[in-house]
Amino acid sequence: MIKTISEGTNYTAIDIGALDKLSDYSFIHPKLGHTVESKLFVGELLKSTGSEVSFMELPSKTIVSFLHKHKKHEEIYIFLKGTGHFQVDEDVFPIKEGSLVRVSPNGSRTLSNYSENSMIYMVIQTVADTLNSYNISDGYRLEGEIKIK
Repeated sequence: MIKTISEGTNYTAIDIGALDKLSDYSFIHPKLGHTVESKLFVGELLKSTGSEVSFMELPSKTIVSFLHKHKKHEEIYIFLKGTGHFQVDEDVFPIKEGSLVRVSPNGSRTLSNYSENSMIYMVIQTVADTLNSYNISDGYRLEGEIKIK
C-alpha cells in the first residue's frame, strides 16, 4: 500500500494512496495495546527527525470519546473533509474542510464528526517552543539548474 516514490541523502518521498482509503490502515497503540482503525502515522516512514504527521478518517456521527494532552508536543490539525466540532479545554467550536487548529501541549483536546460522511484530517506534531524563525526567514535561494519541465 505505502510506496517509496524516491529517496536521497536529503529527502524521503512516499505515497500513502488515496485519502478515502485510510480505512485500509490501523495503528496499534504502543501503551494501551488497542487497535485504532483508519489511522496512519508517517513520520517514521518519512524518516522525519523533527515532526510526526498522521492521517485519520473519523466515521460519520462519531465523537472521539477521550480527552488527551501531550508532554512536549503541540499539534496542528488540518481538516481535509467533513464537518464537526473541536474541543480545547472548556471551549467547543465548529470545524470543517479547510479548518486548521493548533493546540499547545497542555490543552486538553477532542473532536467529533457530525456529518453524514467520513471526516478526514491530518495532524502535525512538533516539539513546542522550538520554532526559531517564522515565515520565509529560514529559507534562502540557491543558484542551480531546475530540472522540472
